[in-house]
Amino acid sequence: MSDDQVAPPAFPTSLGTSTADEIRLLGQDLTADLMGKVGFGELAFWLVTLRRPTPSETRVFEAVLVALADHGFTPTAIAARVTYLSAPDSLQGALAAGLLGGGSRFLGVTEDCGMFLHQALAGGEPPTDEAGWDSLALEVVEQSRANGTFIPGLGHPVHKVQDPRTPVLINLAREEGLEGPHLKLFQAIGRVHEQVLGRKLPLNGAGVCGAALADLGLPVELLRGFALLARAAGLLGQLAEERRRPIGMDIYSTVDRNAVYVDPES
Repeated sequence: MSDDQVAPPAFPTSLGTSTADEIRLLGQDLTADLMGKVGFGELAFWLVTLRRPTPSETRVFEAVLVALADHGFTPTAIAARVTYLSAPDSLQGALAAGLLGGGSRFLGVTEDCGMFLHQALAGGEPPTDEAGWDSLALEVVEQSRANGTFIPGLGHPVHKVQDPRTPVLINLAREEGLEGPHLKLFQAIGRVHEQVLGRKLPLNGAGVCGAALADLGLPVELLRGFALLARAAGLLGQLAEERRRPIGMDIYSTVDRNAVYVDPES
C-alpha cells in the first residue's frame, strides 16, 4: 500500500455475517447447524458469552426467562397497552414503551441483585459451609443498613411470605449442579436479615433470577438485558390480548374522567 493510500475501516465481529449464499452466526452455518437444532434461549446465552451453554445451563437459564416473562398488569404491560391504543400502527413502539419501563422497581431488580451479590463476593474466598455464608450475609446486611440502602431482591409487594418462584429456581440450580456463590449468599441473606432488620422478608423471584444468572457466569452488567428479553415475550402476549380483549381505552378513560384539577398555587 502506497503512502497516500488509506486502509479501509475494519469493524470486527464474532456474531453474524453473510454472503450471497450463506449466513453464518457464531461461527456456525445458520441453516445447517442452528435452525431447528438450537433453542432461542440457548442461542441468546451463546450470543452473549460466545460459548454454547451446557444442557444444565440452558435449563436454568430458560427457567429464569420463563419466571420473568409476564406478571400481569404491571406498569410495563400497561405502558405497552396504552401506547398501542394511541398508535396501533406502531407495534414496535408499544413493545419499546413496555421495555423502557424496566427499571429499579420492575425488572431491574434482577440486575441490581446480581450486581449487589457480585460486589459483596468480590475480593475474597467464598465460605465453605452454611455458618460461613451466614456470617458473610450478616456483614452484608449490617453494612447495607449502615449505608441506609435497601438489599435488592429482598421483599415483594404481593408475595409477603414466599415468592413461589424462589424455591423452584433454587432447586433447579441445585439439581443441575449450578448453585453457586451468588445463590448461596442470597439464601444466607434470607436466613439472617431478620436479625438486623427486625422483620422477615421473602427473597423475591427477580432477585433469585439475578443470583442464578450471575452463577451461570453471565456478565452482571448485562443481567437487565436478559430480564428485558424475557419481558419482550410477555409484552407481545399482552399486545396480542389487547387486540383480542382491549382494555387500553378503559385505562385511559378511567384516569381522564377521574382527573382532579389542582390549582398550581395551592
